[in-house]
Amino acid sequence: MRIYDNPSKTIRDQLCRRPALEQASLDILMDEIFEAVRKDGDRALIRYTEKFDNITPQNVALSLNEQQAIALRTPKALMRAIDRAYDNIRVFHAGQVLDQRKETVEILPGVTCWRESRAIERVGLYVPGGTAPLISSALMLGVPAQIAGCKEIILCTPPNKLGAIEPAVCYAAAKIGAKKLMCVGGAQAIAAMAIGTKCVPGVDKIFGPGNQYVTAAKQMAVKYGVAIDMPAGPSEVMVVADETARPDFVAADLLSQAEHGTDSQVVLLATCNKIAKAVNDEMSRQLATLPRKLIADKALTNSFCLVLDTIDKMVNFANNYAPEHLILSVALPEQLATQVANAGSVFLGNYSPESAGDYASGTNHTLPTNGWARSYGGVSLDSFIKKITFQTITQSGLRSLAEVIVPLANAENLSAHARAVTIRLRNNL
Repeated sequence: MRIYDNPSKTIRDQLCRRPALEQASLDILMDEIFEAVRKDGDRALIRYTEKFDNITPQNVALSLNEQQAIALRTPKALMRAIDRAYDNIRVFHAGQVLDQRKETVEILPGVTCWRESRAIERVGLYVPGGTAPLISSALMLGVPAQIAGCKEIILCTPPNKLGAIEPAVCYAAAKIGAKKLMCVGGAQAIAAMAIGTKCVPGVDKIFGPGNQYVTAAKQMAVKYGVAIDMPAGPSEVMVVADETARPDFVAADLLSQAEHGTDSQVVLLATCNKIAKAVNDEMSRQLATLPRKLIADKALTNSFCLVLDTIDKMVNFANNYAPEHLILSVALPEQLATQVANAGSVFLGNYSPESAGDYASGTNHTLPTNGWARSYGGVSLDSFIKKITFQTITQSGLRSLAEVIVPLANAENLSAHARAVTIRLRNNL
């Protein structure tokens, strides 16, 4: 990675920009794909799968019997790993149920308000699989949907080289109670869940990570009236390292994100050039034996190391960059963590690798990227729930509120609003 040694603030601000495709051409392509899916439905899905993936899917939709039969082909050891990951993710997200409790508030005598949680009824989960099937994403998205009580879970994932869905993805889909499993990926899968086709039901909200095309498609889905979890594009990680960090650990963490895809970005913040060079050297050694070397190597061209001479500068840069994953490989990670304002998920200390959060520690790995951590959090139980407010008002309570409602409504020239109050009070004097 290129090393920047205490660059100016202007350069630091420039380094916060992610590598990206040209937006205008992306928008044109998304318009084309969504319109084709709207017109041609499943035929368009097959056509785009052949065009983008060079694969003809065996079936767009799998029946429950087909899903179960394919799931049984999953190796037993992998099944056990999926089961344990499922359990850990469930424990963490089940703890969030307490946040959904009904709490009644008496605003004043005769005026009582509260909120109640309702699950989003039909959700669409996108599980990437362009260069590798992300089995874990099915669990990360499906477990909170299950706990929330979503009535229908739709899962879309790209076909493998045989035109089918990977057995382990089918097994994970069964674990999360997916009612429908679709063998379609990319922007066309997002379009299908947004619009609905004969095979793919339209949904109320779309979830899931993906590349820049998937992210652009999710943003297009909003224009079609379908909510999304967040803009979650190419993966990224930032590691903050001081003299207590292990270069081999840090290099492995950086490469674990670089191998996701050629458009991933990894960043090292180091307290001195010695650390930066040691990590770079270790990355070169580890990269040589990495099976996905070509992918990781390409991602590293989008990546960099920044040497900064004070912790304050490092924290300021990290908060400005707002990374998806932030690893604090420093002497006092808990202390530094209190200064983190913008990050998707934070990993404290030398023995908290980002891959633990990806698979097994329990936290969700569907996180905001591209700086969106400044305004979004990761997927949680809340993501699958709507909050509905309720209120009940007595006659005496309304009389008290009238002193507020009537003057404000009249000041806004909304006399019918005022009358809706005064007519009740006149009839009940």
